[in-house]
Amino acid sequence: MLEITPWQIRNFRLRTHQLDSSPSSSLTSRIIRAAGICGIQNSPPGAWEISLFSRVPDCTKKDLDHLLTEEKSLLQAWSFRGAPVVFPASESASFLQALTARDGEEWIYTHGITLALDFLSLPFPELLEMLIQVLPGLDQVTIAGKSSLDQTLAQWMLPLLPASRRDLWNRPSMYGDPQRQTVGGAVVSFLLRPCSFLGLVVFGQRKEGLPTFTSYKNWTGKPYCPLEPDEAARRLVRKYLHAYGPASSDQFASWLGCTKKQGRRMWDTLSGEMESVSVLGKKAYVLKNDLEDILSPVLLKRPLLMLGPHDPYLDSRDRLILQPDPALHRQIWKTVSNPGAILREGEIVGIWNCRKKPKGLEIHFQLFSPSAAAFSCTGSPEITPLPCRQELSDMAQQYAAFRGEPVFKLDFS
Repeated sequence: MLEITPWQIRNFRLRTHQLDSSPSSSLTSRIIRAAGICGIQNSPPGAWEISLFSRVPDCTKKDLDHLLTEEKSLLQAWSFRGAPVVFPASESASFLQALTARDGEEWIYTHGITLALDFLSLPFPELLEMLIQVLPGLDQVTIAGKSSLDQTLAQWMLPLLPASRRDLWNRPSMYGDPQRQTVGGAVVSFLLRPCSFLGLVVFGQRKEGLPTFTSYKNWTGKPYCPLEPDEAARRLVRKYLHAYGPASSDQFASWLGCTKKQGRRMWDTLSGEMESVSVLGKKAYVLKNDLEDILSPVLLKRPLLMLGPHDPYLDSRDRLILQPDPALHRQIWKTVSNPGAILREGEIVGIWNCRKKPKGLEIHFQLFSPSAAAFSCTGSPEITPLPCRQELSDMAQQYAAFRGEPVFKLDFS
């Protein structure tokens, strides 16, 4: 079986993630293409902007906001892992419909609803159908704030519930703040992910620090048009393998946040386009059309990169490819508040953090040891030195300019 080296994989992924490209088309087309590679997570809020800036360095926040809230060629909705994701509106089927569960499959991000279902003694399908019945009400309104959305929809559902369950529905939540959320509001919160995948609810324009929500139809001005189900799944698997290959079906399911059963069902829709290879002694799969590019690394135009927290490039499930020392993984991938990453030829050689202060941004760089950095370059034709401070300082200034803030303090360790 053909062996693919970590260096070849990193080199390939930098290119597929549009992290090593030079301007060759219009600004708008480059932004939309970058967002459509594998979607851009927007959690915490604003993460999508930093990710697109890394891929399209000549864009501004105004450019991105125009495409999302005015032109609406970009769309934000709950997608893989139940997270808010920004993607091209024209590719909604790949990032929404493909995630819909089928008979016997658990919907993504709904496992925790069981406690509320037991309390209400009502089945999941029945409650989901009730929410689907009332959601057309969003065709005429936009609701600000996630808590307000949950509670408003819960009240819309109340008349559809059996009379014996309505009091329980309005009881304080067993999940979040019982002063702000009811049991019904908690149920709605879980069910909104399936409704998003069905094209029934999307994010609107952020107002006064709060996200807003409305229907797909009300926001885009067009009805949601699904594809043939297997075709939607096939498109998403193809996107995933192009962005994160070589990979396995289990890694794909982990990236989606779905069950292995659902992941395997989707994965199999594209089996005819895959070829098996070996990576670090394990079997993985690539797109047949990508194999030649993987085996043909190029001289990188941007060997040094400063990526924001939760950047799609960092979202691969095979973390040893990005940083071969497992002892460093907990510094890079945290449960909450991930740092940004410093890449050299695609390998994570350090992390960075940014804090906003009254006088500007305070940015701190932490480089890993030279020995750890050099270790991962096995397979590379040459080992380049660790990134110098001046290059990182210049990148920090560019990042601050994108955010519209001065750099107040910059330090290294």
